[in-house]
Amino acid sequence: DLIHSILKRFWTLQALERENVEANDAPDSEVGVGTSKKNRTTFANANAVKLTSELLRIFITEAVQRAAAIADAEGASQIEPTHLEIILPQLLLDF
Repeated sequence: DLIHSILKRFWTLQALERENVEANDAPDSEVGVGTSKKNRTTFANANAVKLTSELLRIFITEAVQRAAAIADAEGASQIEPTHLEIILPQLLLDF
């Protein structure tokens, strides 16, 4: 439910931003003419939301494990933001 809420919020903000840009770029005579993709609501299949949630969970778990390994190698007892900065480029390439 949290992931679905996040995605829905993102889609809403994107749609509003797109409408603002298009309203500013379009001449007055073209505003509101026809139906297009921007007028359709965006939704996600329940399986897609589950898959996104699982991918995010795996990504975060892997990030914590890799950062913990770096922290351990440096002799630190806690993961610091610098540890995440070290592992993040390779992690993004791996995903």
